[in-house]
Amino acid sequence: MIGVLEGFAVIAVVIAAGYLTGRLGVLGETPELVLSKLVFYVLTPALLLDKLATTDVAVLFSSRLWVSAASALTIASAHYLIARLILRRGIGQATVGALASSYVNSSNLGIPIAVFVLDDTSYVAPLLLFQILVYSPVALALLDLSERRERPGRSPLWRTVVAGFANPIVVGALIGLLVSLARWHPPKWAMNSAELLGNASVPMALLVFGLSLGGVRIMQKGEAPRRDILLATVLKMGAMPLVAWALTRFAVGESGHALFAQTVTAALPTAQNVLVYALRYNRGVMLARDAGLITTTVAIPVIMVIAALLA
Repeated sequence: MIGVLEGFAVIAVVIAAGYLTGRLGVLGETPELVLSKLVFYVLTPALLLDKLATTDVAVLFSSRLWVSAASALTIASAHYLIARLILRRGIGQATVGALASSYVNSSNLGIPIAVFVLDDTSYVAPLLLFQILVYSPVALALLDLSERRERPGRSPLWRTVVAGFANPIVVGALIGLLVSLARWHPPKWAMNSAELLGNASVPMALLVFGLSLGGVRIMQKGEAPRRDILLATVLKMGAMPLVAWALTRFAVGESGHALFAQTVTAALPTAQNVLVYALRYNRGVMLARDAGLITTTVAIPVIMVIAALLA
């Protein structure tokens, strides 16, 4: 329990620093837009390159990868279908909602939780691999398609799909994966540079999240898409851990610490990257921001309950 609280305390302090910075106005107006681009184009690619390049391939492609992928895709598909068919949302809004309900905070919060609670960071690496190399390109392609639909003479769909795989986050992850697969050891100065930039990704993404909270009210009536936010929260913090638990227990046949770790990983809150993507494409920004804050708050008691039942 103390480990869970310590992990969330680290995150809360950095988010609070971003919030206070925004309230004081020392960075000018809308600094989150500029900093989110820095995270998207420079820092997160460096982080993923460093993490994946130094992770054993056997761990990356273990059963943990398939459980993470299946649980995320199940929940994302459920939210997307409900948003499109029942709530009548557009592609962009529905995509952001699907991300908010299933895209796990595997780096900003996952790494501290893996260290303090699981005592094993290997449960986070396969999730990072799936989210960046499979999930992100598909989601970014859908967001790009939504944006292009508003422009005359938009490019063919295949170019949109290629653009999803060519974004800097995916490129950084691909380079890291190739280095790991080749078992190559790049020059120390190169990896140190990637590590230095990557270390700034986590606090910067949290600062962006804190900056985005300045002067806003969560779940504001008449502005926030409350039904979408509620749906994303219930799916993320309720359904996704249950799906991951069931897959790990019955499909993979694991129990004990492995079952506990996989369930905790699925119960991590919505990643701040979802807000970065939403800001980049100007789709579902309030949905991403509110779902991120609410799930981060709810994750504390949820993970404590999981620890009490399975640890």
